[in-house]
Amino acid sequence: MSEKLLEIQDERLSFFTQAGEVKALNNVSFSMEQGDVLGIVGESGSGKSVTAYSIMGLTAYPGKLIGGTIHFNGHEIEKMTEKEFRKMRGNEVSIIFQDPMTSLNPVYTIGNQIVEVIRLHTNKTKKEAYARAKELLELVGMNEPEKRLKQYPHELSGGMRQRVMIAIALACEPKLLIADEPTTALDVTIQAQILELMQELRAKLGMSIIMITHDLGVVASMCEKIAVMYAGHIVEYGTTDEIFYQPGHEYTKGLINSIPKLNAQGKERLIPIEGTPVDLLNPPAGCPFAPRCTNCMKVCLREMPPRTDLSDTHYSLCWLHQKQQAEQGGKAE
Repeated sequence: MSEKLLEIQDERLSFFTQAGEVKALNNVSFSMEQGDVLGIVGESGSGKSVTAYSIMGLTAYPGKLIGGTIHFNGHEIEKMTEKEFRKMRGNEVSIIFQDPMTSLNPVYTIGNQIVEVIRLHTNKTKKEAYARAKELLELVGMNEPEKRLKQYPHELSGGMRQRVMIAIALACEPKLLIADEPTTALDVTIQAQILELMQELRAKLGMSIIMITHDLGVVASMCEKIAVMYAGHIVEYGTTDEIFYQPGHEYTKGLINSIPKLNAQGKERLIPIEGTPVDLLNPPAGCPFAPRCTNCMKVCLREMPPRTDLSDTHYSLCWLHQKQQAEQGGKAE
């Protein structure tokens, strides 16, 4: 059996604000093998980015890991110091942030910024680092890399800036690449190019990818496994086919139903998910999705549902499965 690259067990993370404790992550668990591509899907504030940032030790104050374990590439993340994190970031795990304009420094050239990352993590000379920077820009499909290295972020288009961010993230060939909504700020054609590029790089470098997004279309084309997050919980986890063709949680079904269909007959209305997201300062006692769920039962409001395994690779946190199993058990008798 191959050693898991990443294993998160029962992670609990809260932000201790003046208004009170915001329970951002509640018993989050998942694992990844080398070369896996995992999609983390959910609405804004569901805990997607917080989960990924905690792997890199980027949980900003007043955030605090209060329970669970995170094992990544032989490291116990919850016990690491800032110095150890600095060594690991970039070398073993890299991140592509949401907005490339705010991630790049406006007063330094593109070349300067890539060279700085390479020199920080390797023993290359300035000349070697510059050559590597040019090589990286070619790798991410930038035209005229020599010219681009001398330009500033504001001189590039959104798609080019995002490619620069990917080049910086790949500078030291990390084992895990975290892509935090890397295509949100881009138009559809550039989005398709960036996703294709990430697929190619994954095949070339053999790295694992965590894709954070709220776009199910991106997940369908990129990922092999999907974790659906809601209010700091992974409410459903499975392979891409299982999530799309046999969704087990009412929230996942709501997400899939809200996608426009190409084969729609005439004018079909989109089905929105009614209600508002959960207030994480005062989370409900039961299932966090219960107030918005059309099939809500009394038990859903009272108690958090247990995990129900739907297959070896697919599980969901929903009382409806417990009800079905109890009914089937009754029939079998």
